[in-house]
Amino acid sequence: MTDTKTTRQHAALLPEVPEPLRARSEAGHAVAWLESVTIPTYEPDEPADHPMYLDNRVYQGSSGRVYPMPFVEGVSRTPVPRVWQAVHIDNAYVRLMVLPELGGRIHSGYDKTTGYDFFYRNSVIKPALVGLDGPWVSGGVEFNWPQHHRPATYFPTEFTIDLDDDGSATVWCGDHDPFARMHGTHGIRLHADRSVVEILARLHNRTSEEQTFLWWANAAVRVHDEYQSFFPQDVRYVADHARRAITAFPRADRPYYGVDYQERAKNLPGADRIDFYRNIPVPTSYMIVDTDEAFFGGYDHAAGAGVVHWADRRISPGKKQWTWGNSPFGHAWDRHLTDEDGPYVELMAGVYTDNQPDFSWLQPGEVKRFSQFWYPIPGIGVAHQATADAAVHVDVDSSTGSTRVDAAFAVTRPTDALLRARDTTGTVYSERAERMLPGDVVRIDAKLPAGVSASSIRMELVENGAVVLQWKLADADDEEPWSATEPPRPEDIDSVDELYLTGLHLVQYRHPTRSPMPYWTEALRRDPGDARVHLALAKREYHRGRYQSAREHAEAAVARLTVRNENLRNTEAYYVLGLILARMGDDDGALKRFGKAGWDRTWAVAAGFESACILTRRGESEQALADLEPLIAHGAEDPRATALRIVLLRRLGRNADAARTLEQVRTESRVDDLLDYLADGIRPVDGGLLVDLALDLAAFGETDAALAVLDEATMSPIVPSGSVRPLAHYLRAQLLEQLGLTGEAASERRRGQQADGRWCFPVGLSAHDALTAAVAADPSDGVARLLLGMLLYDNGRRGEAVEQWDAAIAAGLDDAVLYRNAGLAAYNVVEDDDLAWRHYERARELAPRDARLLLEQDLLAEKLGHSSESRLERLELNLDLVASRDDLAVRYAVLLTEADRADESLRWLESRQFQPWEGGEGLVLAAWDAARSALGMPQGEPPLSLGEKRPEAVAPVAVHDDGQTDYFATSLPENLLFHRRGSL
Repeated sequence: MTDTKTTRQHAALLPEVPEPLRARSEAGHAVAWLESVTIPTYEPDEPADHPMYLDNRVYQGSSGRVYPMPFVEGVSRTPVPRVWQAVHIDNAYVRLMVLPELGGRIHSGYDKTTGYDFFYRNSVIKPALVGLDGPWVSGGVEFNWPQHHRPATYFPTEFTIDLDDDGSATVWCGDHDPFARMHGTHGIRLHADRSVVEILARLHNRTSEEQTFLWWANAAVRVHDEYQSFFPQDVRYVADHARRAITAFPRADRPYYGVDYQERAKNLPGADRIDFYRNIPVPTSYMIVDTDEAFFGGYDHAAGAGVVHWADRRISPGKKQWTWGNSPFGHAWDRHLTDEDGPYVELMAGVYTDNQPDFSWLQPGEVKRFSQFWYPIPGIGVAHQATADAAVHVDVDSSTGSTRVDAAFAVTRPTDALLRARDTTGTVYSERAERMLPGDVVRIDAKLPAGVSASSIRMELVENGAVVLQWKLADADDEEPWSATEPPRPEDIDSVDELYLTGLHLVQYRHPTRSPMPYWTEALRRDPGDARVHLALAKREYHRGRYQSAREHAEAAVARLTVRNENLRNTEAYYVLGLILARMGDDDGALKRFGKAGWDRTWAVAAGFESACILTRRGESEQALADLEPLIAHGAEDPRATALRIVLLRRLGRNADAARTLEQVRTESRVDDLLDYLADGIRPVDGGLLVDLALDLAAFGETDAALAVLDEATMSPIVPSGSVRPLAHYLRAQLLEQLGLTGEAASERRRGQQADGRWCFPVGLSAHDALTAAVAADPSDGVARLLLGMLLYDNGRRGEAVEQWDAAIAAGLDDAVLYRNAGLAAYNVVEDDDLAWRHYERARELAPRDARLLLEQDLLAEKLGHSSESRLERLELNLDLVASRDDLAVRYAVLLTEADRADESLRWLESRQFQPWEGGEGLVLAAWDAARSALGMPQGEPPLSLGEKRPEAVAPVAVHDDGQTDYFATSLPENLLFHRRGSL
């Protein structure tokens, strides 16, 4: 049951509106302000010092690779009071609290009209090892992009607050995603006279390559036996991740996630209703597969309140529920995420996506804008229809021969409404509801005239003659939808077309265990000139920094496409070839291809921007501006283009025009480092953002400014989200070399060699080019080779990475990270077991207190078939390190049991508090069971200290008996680092 007293206590903890804002608040406007809060916090451990190449990791149905992010593998067991930046947003109906330092998430949403927390408010910040990068917190609303869970979910965002003249208040949060460095901004807005929380998203592909993305707003709600999630009434089926399984909804009609709901319902009527949390015993996702409606939500029958989400159905089809499950297994996870606030479910809303994984595309420079709306509802029951303005619950009873309707309406703004029932003959019942307010429930309970059938009824809320809300009985198709299947092997696919599309699917959906290459290789075997495949390979090779190979594929694509016609319907091949030539230093060739690409409107803006950048760097400012102006005038929304226009206007002395442009664009792009810099010279603090700003400036030919920003980046904080200090030196060196300042460039490279390289994991083509130039300038630079090898290894250029690391060792760089990387590659790529072991031995000599290295050495020892005795002896010599990591502690316990020391194993396991990793559950429990079994003890109930309970269903197989990884595998913890399959 919901604890109303606790809910109201939560409200009492919210700070009062500060004095300077009270007049605005009392005038009925929304207000927002920054006021820190102290929350008990379980701090994450520091990340590992080593880059994590988790090629086989499956995460949310797609790739769980984390490079270039440092990887966090533990969380403190003891909370400390921590002061968090918090933005509070308030109006007459709703109070929100936003935490910019936690990915810009909404921490709480409180309905002032009912005293109900319509978003789950967690009293503590208690991360569990659930996130892509490790720590993840439950509660509130998390905004997931460009994949799930948000890669930067535990990283700080930049933010700003707007108090607008229309009475609204908005906090804008923005960051660059760690992978492609795209920019995501979300605004959290309250209006003056509405109970709606509007989310304004702005997703910008600030790169020159097309990128994939998804967007899910992940709202948590507190649950119990009487909490019901609801979808539109036309939803008949729901699907698992990747649509690998489906079931009927709301009554599951088949086994789902290993649970036979029909069998359960035989003993407990209603137990097949998966819209109630109480009936779902295992961790379970379900996503709608089709609806004509735009809303969904959840309702707390005990509290008489709930929440609705609404968004434009044309772009927002995604509607999902997730739960850990109402069972000891799920409750164990609840305890890892909160101290006292109990279970929750996630109500997730997807835009440009309806499943996970389900990625869409962003073209170079493209901006996508959209809004989502969340709002609390009072005691109407589950919503049967909802818009952003109102919601209604309708019960129709025709059992007595006549039709009776009971409808409960709620609104999100003050409304003078006409509530009516209509059928094909017109209005059959109506009544007025003067001045409905958010929080009010207005009911119609009426017997309708004879002859009015339930199927013909339309319940409506009308305002000023306009229908604001209309409900009717759903007329849904009960035909069972499709579910996904594994693609055939390449040789079993009939057409080159399907081979190409299969490879594209694997790329787009970031499949964790399948490569597109076998499909595209087979396609070219059958048709060596296929343009689509060559273009796909050109983009793949370009992204990996293999420019010559990329050029060959792009030229092959152009050759096939222009066999009959040089004026192409789609000029992407010219655009891609232009990018490649520009990276190779052939600006004239690039300009020629970009010019041809501009003949096609689809690529005109992206190609025109790239051309303008080249012209700007060459000092041809008038021509660059002349090329740029038409692109902006014809609707190009790319903020990079507007920023370049400002730079060019200033160069040409048109400062007033530049100022007007800047003022206009800053109202549209609220969190933008480049525009902030051009306006006020403001620079971000984060090193990665500083590098991004510098690269933007360098692309515009603002070399001196770029050098200054990079100099600041060389002194930026070394934080768990990563460091750029050495890389910033090498980027400066490259710019200095281009200016002909060879001596200064060499000095800068020496500074890079001496910089603190902790958590510096380079990514991107600019880093690739700078490090490649550094190695060419000084082949003895072991640091540059170490960093370049990291980037190459992540890019699938494994053999080249080995060459760089071997050369760094030969140059005398004695570094634990280097030897660890070389050892990993020696096993995975070179397949030299002895060399791998020697490298790990040296890494541990250099960093004997590194527990991660000890873990990996033991993993390698197991792979190499070392005896259990030798492994146990090594761990016992480092027992304090073993005790510092759960994974090492479990391995130690297993070895103790194998050594006939099960009593010690059991005592060891029961003496510590474990934290499971989502997807890796069961390892601790298996070790505990094995120790008890060795002692002749029966299977028992695991103690709470193990951190997990027995699941009620068996997870799908990940690896089949023949050694093949299942196409829909959900977890592969046993082969995350050490595996042999060659280059990607």
